Amino acid sequence: MSDDLFNALPKGGGDYDSSSIEVLEGLEPVRRRPGMYIGGTDERAFHHLAAEVLDNAMDEAVAGHANRIEMVLEEGNRLTVTDNGRGIPVDEHPKFPGKSTLEVIMTTLHSGGKFSGKAYATSGGLHGVGVSVVNALSSDTRVEVARNKEVYAQDFVRGLPQGGLQKLGPTPNRRGTSVSFVPDHEIFGDRVFIPKRLFKLARSKAYLFAGVEIRWKCAASLASEDVPAEAVFQFPGGLADHLREQVGDRECVTSDFFTGRQDFPDEQGRVEWAVAWPLWSDGSTSWYCNTVPTPDGGTHEQGLRTALTRSLRGFGELVGQKKAKDITADDVMTGSEIMLSVFIREPQFQSQTKDRLTSPEAARLVENAVRDHFDHFLADNMERGRALLGSVMERMDERLRRKAEREVKRKTATNAKKLRLPGKLTDCSGEKEGVETELFIVEGDSAGGSAKQARDRKTQAILPIRGKILNVASASADKIRANSEIADLALALGCGMRKDCDPALLRYDRVVIMTDADVDGAHIATLLMTFFFQEMSEIVRQGHLYLAQPPLYRLTAGKESAYARDDAQRAEMEAGQFKGRKVEVSRFKGLGEMNPGQLRETTMNPATRSLIRITLPQEHEQRFAVKELVEQLMGRDPAHRFNFIQNRAGEVDRELIDA
Repeated sequence: MSDDLFNALPKGGGDYDSSSIEVLEGLEPVRRRPGMYIGGTDERAFHHLAAEVLDNAMDEAVAGHANRIEMVLEEGNRLTVTDNGRGIPVDEHPKFPGKSTLEVIMTTLHSGGKFSGKAYATSGGLHGVGVSVVNALSSDTRVEVARNKEVYAQDFVRGLPQGGLQKLGPTPNRRGTSVSFVPDHEIFGDRVFIPKRLFKLARSKAYLFAGVEIRWKCAASLASEDVPAEAVFQFPGGLADHLREQVGDRECVTSDFFTGRQDFPDEQGRVEWAVAWPLWSDGSTSWYCNTVPTPDGGTHEQGLRTALTRSLRGFGELVGQKKAKDITADDVMTGSEIMLSVFIREPQFQSQTKDRLTSPEAARLVENAVRDHFDHFLADNMERGRALLGSVMERMDERLRRKAEREVKRKTATNAKKLRLPGKLTDCSGEKEGVETELFIVEGDSAGGSAKQARDRKTQAILPIRGKILNVASASADKIRANSEIADLALALGCGMRKDCDPALLRYDRVVIMTDADVDGAHIATLLMTFFFQEMSEIVRQGHLYLAQPPLYRLTAGKESAYARDDAQRAEMEAGQFKGRKVEVSRFKGLGEMNPGQLRETTMNPATRSLIRITLPQEHEQRFAVKELVEQLMGRDPAHRFNFIQNRAGEVDRELIDA
């Protein structure tokens, strides 16, 4: 570039010389650029001031020097945090003659007792900027220290000391530090502390350290239904208590939560955890290091993820579930309620706001500590372990299915808005108000023809299927998607399959499996129930699936006729209402042999029929047992079926004898 062209370019600012270099002293950098120290001036950053002061009090408690902390919110946006710890040192600092150590801590960045590890083995404040930043960003700060049976105090305005340290007099029964401050409206505008947020912060800190009692107070004008004027928090169970409160009455995969504590070797710290797997909710995660929340997780999170994943894979191998090797951490963690708290020496964070832990050793320490406990949690109660493994593998199967769908190029347009229904479906009009609609799934065109004539056209729909539907328990995902009978059934129901199954979209109130009352009919019904159990379990769980009970026999004596579902009912009727009479017995080979009037009277008319509702057990451990049984009886390995029949044959014989 030529000099003329360069000189022609527009220039910003004036001369650049030594007078252009500005030196910010003391706490002025904090007031100029608060975002560098607390992440901004928004609501979250504003409340970070409270967290910084409370963290200092918690450090005293964790170090074993305090067992009581008090947080008081007053009108006028003033917050006071008091502990009964050792108290900030008040003697003259050796590097700052004429200044007390308290004044140095409050007015100097990177000052504090947490650098060397001598005063605190583990602590949340490590950069030495916490309380000095609070002081810098407050319009009014007062610190009182009770130490050596004397009370001292010093006041500050926007970080500047208002006179020296004052000695207020003797206090033989008091010790500790009290920090009282009002955030500066010049920095934060009209923001005020939200009582509910501070109340929750105080309670969460009490959960993180069982040895501390935290007392909460706020002005009566700031109290509400959610926030009392006074409260005391102390939780001997730590995170386990916290998890029980958070889960509430939600049903979980395992009735017992995975909770525990473990010290790290060589006095490197300790870890505490609490994990639950709710069935029907999204879950949440809470990560902490040295009582400081790390919302973005970090290396301690990674250690827990690895421990849980490897343990479940190992348990799957133990119980012979080969597919467990494909379990990922997301399969284990998604939807779970997780709380993890670590205490380690000199932790490293991604930023001053400590949103993410980056200490590399934390991953190894947490994994080694947690994995042994989780191995025992799974193996000590095999039913519990199998239930959890089954739940995680359901999530794994769903993930793999979605992946396969993404990889397969769809041959048909997916943006068609018009509702497509299978051509063989004879739908109902749904015109009767207040009457529930029903879909009858029948086998074969003959039965379908009878059912169409026997139905109530306004409320009952008919879908015939050809032969025995695909056994989904032993078929691959690709084979299931390619099956025309399953595709027609899914289209008719309209509620989606697997993860996408939404009972709210189901086109009918009841889905009724109506097959012949013989062995083949029972087999078809079993295949259909297997389909619903695996592909549309929510439909079953919410009670939309039914079995019709068509008769196998018609008994006639004179002008009287009756129907029997099976041999046992036939024998009962012959010995009862038809006793001593000449009975003509007709056996229906199938639904197609019944005339529409008979089919309507016996099987389809709500006033005269009987249906069996298909449901799932409430407890997930029992539901997983059902899944194992379905896999055993309907899966790919015939040896499982053979063993089941061999082991249960005696029970069948006894039942026949008793009958």
